Amino acid sequence: MEDFVRHDLRLAVLIDADNVPYAHIKEMLEEIAKYGTPTFKRIYADWTKPTVSGWKKVLLEHSITPIHQYSYTTGKNATDSSMIIDAMDILYTGRVDGFCIVSSDSDFTRLAARLREAGMKVIGMGEKKTPNAFISACDKFIYIEILSQADDDEPVNKTSKNKPGLSDKTNSKKGTLRSVNNSLIKLIADSINDIADEDGWAFLGEVGNLVLKKQPDFDPRNYGFKKLAPFIKSLNRFEIDERNTGKKNVTHVYVRNK
Repeated sequence: MEDFVRHDLRLAVLIDADNVPYAHIKEMLEEIAKYGTPTFKRIYADWTKPTVSGWKKVLLEHSITPIHQYSYTTGKNATDSSMIIDAMDILYTGRVDGFCIVSSDSDFTRLAARLREAGMKVIGMGEKKTPNAFISACDKFIYIEILSQADDDEPVNKTSKNKPGLSDKTNSKKGTLRSVNNSLIKLIADSINDIADEDGWAFLGEVGNLVLKKQPDFDPRNYGFKKLAPFIKSLNRFEIDERNTGKKNVTHVYVRNK
């Protein structure tokens, strides 16, 4: 999954202030920085509304440009249209390699699909209430809730009677982590088979990338793990082989089905 990370990507970061909380903006921008450099940072709202007043306090600190759009009628979100128009304008400048759409709104599903059709990398970021249609339209989707959780390479719920990583409901101090279901186990197993060599071994980084293509919101942090390898180990369904590359402190991890 590390192959997805390209720090040289020029990104347009477009934030829907109506549909994401401002409390974790620092963590959001730090996460985005893993994938590239924000060339544009814009946030969209009707800034006359009291519901977005919290955003005003953090915009200058993080150098985010506010874009104002009045809500002309009740029940219609004019800021969505403004954000979509800006995204297409930015696309045609040729000055970016990808977009980060920060919203939990399914209205941006077609925009994400259109940007990918144009060869752009599209990273989505929103809350866990985000509809699957928008998630599936992105190359990668990141849940805001996991950004505030403490990084750890161990399962959060160590008292579970189930196998590590397979608890029915794993609770952290700052939210509920996803449970690992059989469909995810099958997805990983099938992905290993898709790219395995004659002995059944597959490079873990390539497995992670393939799983991400099939399920854009896959992230080991959803299950309480900072990295993919510890998460895979916790499942007790796969064999792990750490191979020395000859370089100091550098090993390649391979995985196969038991």
